[in-house]
Amino acid sequence: MTTQYGNTIAVHGYLTEEIPGCGGVIKEAPEDFVVTEVPAYEPSGSGEHVYLTIEKRGMTTLEAIRRVAKELRVPERDVGYAGMKDSVGVTRQAISLQRIRPEDVAGRDLDGVKVVSAVRHGNKLKLGHLKGNRFRIVVRGVSADATAIASSVLAVLAERGVPNWFGSQRYGGQGNSHQIGAAMLRRDWRAAVDRLIGDPLAVRDEEWRAAISAYLQGDMVVAMHLMPRHCRSERDILQRLAGRSDAWEKAFGAVHPRLKKLYLSAYQSSLFDMIVERRLAEIDRVVAGDLAWKHINGACFLVEDAVVEAQRAASFEISATGPMFGTKMKQPGGPVLAMEQQLLADEGVTPQAFDLGGWLRMEGERRPLRVPLGEPAYSLEGDSLVLEFGLPKGSYATSVVREITKSF
Repeated sequence: MTTQYGNTIAVHGYLTEEIPGCGGVIKEAPEDFVVTEVPAYEPSGSGEHVYLTIEKRGMTTLEAIRRVAKELRVPERDVGYAGMKDSVGVTRQAISLQRIRPEDVAGRDLDGVKVVSAVRHGNKLKLGHLKGNRFRIVVRGVSADATAIASSVLAVLAERGVPNWFGSQRYGGQGNSHQIGAAMLRRDWRAAVDRLIGDPLAVRDEEWRAAISAYLQGDMVVAMHLMPRHCRSERDILQRLAGRSDAWEKAFGAVHPRLKKLYLSAYQSSLFDMIVERRLAEIDRVVAGDLAWKHINGACFLVEDAVVEAQRAASFEISATGPMFGTKMKQPGGPVLAMEQQLLADEGVTPQAFDLGGWLRMEGERRPLRVPLGEPAYSLEGDSLVLEFGLPKGSYATSVVREITKSF
């Protein structure tokens, strides 16, 4: 898979490069991609909050919360949730509410959101209150030797770990969210606008494509007229540019701060993926200067002697980390620090650049380069490969599937 990062291109390789792929496609139907949250704790059965296990399909977590809140006539801000899930597939996850009775909601369908269970608990559910997710994924149109391939690949991933890629799903519908974030950090507001308006070849809708083409030709009025209504940020930017075509920073100011934060986060993710790529061949090892991740609690420590820590890495007690760059990110040492500093230099940004002020200040953190694969299983149903496995929170199932299929 090739992804454009600013002025560079990173090619996502495979940890199991020597094993052929079985091909196939995923997400052809919602039931082909089922995600079940693994909670950090079970609700106690008493307390002022009620934990709902909901099942949603074809909608994001925030959309599900909006519908539940509207149906139950509670403020959206009062709804707690542990993890964000996208609109693809079928998801079972927990949300929490107050001032409702479990018996009034259990088993109900709330505007397309099914309430599987409702149990009382003492505190509001907060982001991060989960261990991970369990996946059931159907890969359709695989080769005849798919089970043998799955067996070999899963054995390697179970031993060496799953590369902790963010991957293409992190970069938006046009695959350009990280490019917008990169332009923001460089304070290149014209480039930020260019990237946000996008590439006409990256969209299918003819009118949308025509709008982007009009923008590229400098006709902001026509571009604004043609731009689809759901492209609110694009339309707001074009409206500002229609009055003054060189007011790039002011025009970009029309973008909602939440979206700006998303673009910056996407760029952080792309830089992390580039480090994973550079360290992929030895992803199950640590070197002197690494900030090692303790899988038991997420704490980090500086590796001073790689030989001493080698066995802990081999037993999956610890793993090397990569950067989610920011103003307060803990720095590694030695060659690891040099590699990460060189990456920023190549990208034309500095750690201080991640401070755009206020809510847009990115402090940064460390993220493990690999994660453990939980209880993998597979079976063949006709020409479809059915995969089941678990991953820690914040990790993506596509990192496993792509190793098996080699098709994306």
